[in-house]
Amino acid sequence: MLTALGLDSVGETVYRAMLRQPAAGVAALADSVGLSEGEVRDALDALSELALVRPAAGDAGRLRAVSPDIGMEILMARQQSELAAHQQRLEASRAAAAQLISEYAELRPAASHPGVEHLVGLDQIRDRLAVLTREVREEFLAFAPGGPQTAENRAASRPLNQDLLGRGVRMRTIYLDSVRTNRPTVEHADWLTRLGGQVRTVPTLPTRMLLMDRRIAMISVSSDDTAAGAVLLTGQGTLTALCALFETTWEAAQPLGHIVPTDPNGLTGQQAAALRLLAEGHTDETIAKRLGVSHRTARRIASELMDRLAARSRFEAGVRAVQQGWLPARP
Repeated sequence: MLTALGLDSVGETVYRAMLRQPAAGVAALADSVGLSEGEVRDALDALSELALVRPAAGDAGRLRAVSPDIGMEILMARQQSELAAHQQRLEASRAAAAQLISEYAELRPAASHPGVEHLVGLDQIRDRLAVLTREVREEFLAFAPGGPQTAENRAASRPLNQDLLGRGVRMRTIYLDSVRTNRPTVEHADWLTRLGGQVRTVPTLPTRMLLMDRRIAMISVSSDDTAAGAVLLTGQGTLTALCALFETTWEAAQPLGHIVPTDPNGLTGQQAAALRLLAEGHTDETIAKRLGVSHRTARRIASELMDRLAARSRFEAGVRAVQQGWLPARP
């Protein structure tokens, strides 16, 4: 019954028996449910990993079952965490595929690949974008990573945004959570909202991307240097995948004016993303880039997470995060 929450039938049987007979030992539990003592011990190990049983107070050698209201909340929180991690891996895979297309286009003549146009340098990108935005009729979607937007970027985008929204084009933009503390970027986002645009934020974004009328995508060829170049993609299969990526990210994003929620472990999305990167062994520099924050802020977030986990190293922080259900165990 509870297999969807990560508890197999044997584990569930033993857990139910422990709730009925809180003082029973391994032998008594085995007799009551018709299992061998070895099977009961294996089930207790699994229940312990799921935090459904704990050492009894005053008797470290005996385990007691956690009450169902707490236990089921633990299982559901763990399942939600695993689903979120799976969704993130899926989104990362889609983004990696788009990035591969971009890099491949950079190595091959665009003429030999219908549906791919390569743009070199910021001036060429802006010139081409100015032409494309005049042709947009219904929808303009954007990933805007990199954290707070520079004054130059804001100034360059304003005329294009104003033209789009003035023509009734539906415009949705996703920034990083880090922009919430940057007043000029927030003011720019408020300006977009007043004109009819919609703005949300997420902890991390895979790459800079623009989607126009779901028929043209512009993607940066380098996530580290978005001004280096971009590719225009018009292939139907690629556009379908990129639009799905945007919609999935949009659903998970938070409106800019709303308070960023925390997960069952009390972590914001930014903190949870930093913890995942920390556990994967990324440097402060990489974490800072992915979150769109300064190196100093990245170090502070990492230090706070390690303090909360009582970890002396990043590796230990990753281990403790898995043990406490903050991160899903790796398969």
